[in-house]
Amino acid sequence: MELLSKWLPYILAGISVGGQYALIAIGYTMVYGILRLINFAHGDMFMIAGLMAVYLATALPLYITLPLVLVLTVMLGCTIEVVAYRPLRTAPRMSIMISAIGVSYFLQNLALYATGGLAQTYPKIEWLARTVNVFGASTKMVTLVTPVLVIVLVVALVMLIKYTKIGMAMRAVSRDFETSQLMGIDINRVITVTFVIGSFLAAIGSILYFTNYTGIMPTSGGMPGLKAFVAAVFGGIGSIPGAVIGAFVIGICENLIKGANLTTFSDAFTFVLLIIILMVKPTGLFGEKNIDKV
Repeated sequence: MELLSKWLPYILAGISVGGQYALIAIGYTMVYGILRLINFAHGDMFMIAGLMAVYLATALPLYITLPLVLVLTVMLGCTIEVVAYRPLRTAPRMSIMISAIGVSYFLQNLALYATGGLAQTYPKIEWLARTVNVFGASTKMVTLVTPVLVIVLVVALVMLIKYTKIGMAMRAVSRDFETSQLMGIDINRVITVTFVIGSFLAAIGSILYFTNYTGIMPTSGGMPGLKAFVAAVFGGIGSIPGAVIGAFVIGICENLIKGANLTTFSDAFTFVLLIIILMVKPTGLFGEKNIDKV
């Protein structure tokens, strides 16, 4: 019982942060599934969503601020796709990747200009931030809400992809981009919907994450974004369930490492895991093996 009371807070924290990584990782894996693009700006969009909440909350009540942040983040994601990615769609893959890195640095510098480089404090969401007891362990309500919300959103997303017309179009485009275009599928619409979903989930992830870690810097999206990317690769980039499972594994493991007083190595673990996965199973746990036809 004493062992459980020692490790339970770290397990709960791991489940919580793992769910938040999962919401970011889904954006990575969906964009890659459609465009074969690693959207390196995705973590910075997550950070911008947090900063928008900080500034909007100074003038508006939270019940208006939070939905407005979701809408503005979606608009930002769509704008990035139209301005930075769409013109390069037929360019070599390296060009669009460099564009994604450029967008990432642009968002970071925009945040640096807006904040003056000073850490901003995320507005307190009373219901999510209140303390609750779980089997004797003290934690925040957001820790309990996160996994439930992630499961609901992932189930809804999987249902959308499997049983709707736009979902069928997304699956077709992910299989064969050129053939889907020839068959009359509106590629631009499919890609826009993909960025809408990814941006929406990143904004929800930012609300949950910054409720736990309230300080926001221009670089605050970097590490969560990288860990979410590792989670997507771990689960098999292109696989939504794989990204979610990978995110929970990373979140729980890094918090258990912190519980063992090895906090210095908690970030290193994530990237060691990435190296091991790429060596042993490059396609990830649930990734499909690509077969090139000759």
